Amino acid sequence: MRITILGGGGFLGRKLAVRLAADGTLGGRPITELTLFDLAAPTAPAAPFPIRCLGGDVADPATVRQAIPPGTEVVVHLAAVVSAQAEADYDLGMRVNLQGTLAVLEACRALAASGAPPPRVIFTSSVASFGGGQDANLPDDARQLPGNSYGAEKAVAELLLQDASRKGFLDAVSIRLPTVIIRPGRPNKAASSFVSGILREPLLGLETELPVPEDFSVWVCSPRQAVAWFLHAMAMDTAPLGLDRGINPPGLSVTVQAMLDGLARAAGPAARALVRASPDPAVAAIVGGWPASFTAERGRRLGFTEQPGIDAIIAAFLADDLPATKAERGM
Repeated sequence: MRITILGGGGFLGRKLAVRLAADGTLGGRPITELTLFDLAAPTAPAAPFPIRCLGGDVADPATVRQAIPPGTEVVVHLAAVVSAQAEADYDLGMRVNLQGTLAVLEACRALAASGAPPPRVIFTSSVASFGGGQDANLPDDARQLPGNSYGAEKAVAELLLQDASRKGFLDAVSIRLPTVIIRPGRPNKAASSFVSGILREPLLGLETELPVPEDFSVWVCSPRQAVAWFLHAMAMDTAPLGLDRGINPPGLSVTVQAMLDGLARAAGPAARALVRASPDPAVAAIVGGWPASFTAERGRRLGFTEQPGIDAIIAAFLADDLPATKAERGM
């Protein structure tokens, strides 16, 4: 089985690649080749199968065709410009998040036209493709009504991939990821970056700013859980999806206060004290429109497992990512 990860140099792409390398199989079948693609060529983990590492522009169709060679059966499309960056730079967001997805669609269409089975495409959509805000607990049939360019680009891409699945060009599963915490490494340009920052930075012994009130709620999942969802989507039977290829996976709705209480349980009151209030209306305007909760009943029925509580999320970061984050930041 040949697999391609677009965005293979990002933190979720790297984690997924390491997991595939460790498992050596997907859905009971041996992996014969893995391609990792990003803006700069990623570093390959040790694996019992060949790994190709390519760098390039995901919006360039010729480059994407190289990353999705004949024989590819699964494509995991993680490549994206994140929320606040896409809002600030409209052209960049449209190029990467929309034109990039069109390039992926056309590469997969070419494979299907050659007589090969339509490749499975796992697309990382987002909670940001919905509106509703703090009072929302959205059902599975809720209408996507994004209040930001990033969410709009993700929603449009979902529709295009859904139609491509209907046409037989590919076999899409669009996972509307919650905010993924705790991100290792450094803060990024996502509007939701603070959700990881208020846990990661104090666990490193660093002060950090909180741009929203402590009663602010957010829909989250851990990197471990996101990878588990990817693996399930890569091998699942998609027939029960029918025309609707979008999945709201069962994340966790949690307040900032509950997150900080979990921080105090894990690292003591002194760690919690490193988080200081610093209201940021621009950040609050973006994340405040995202739904705080989903029912996620369909995702559970389709076998997507539940995200455990905030203590488990913090424990996973301490076990999986804290040492590497310290090393990366010279600590």
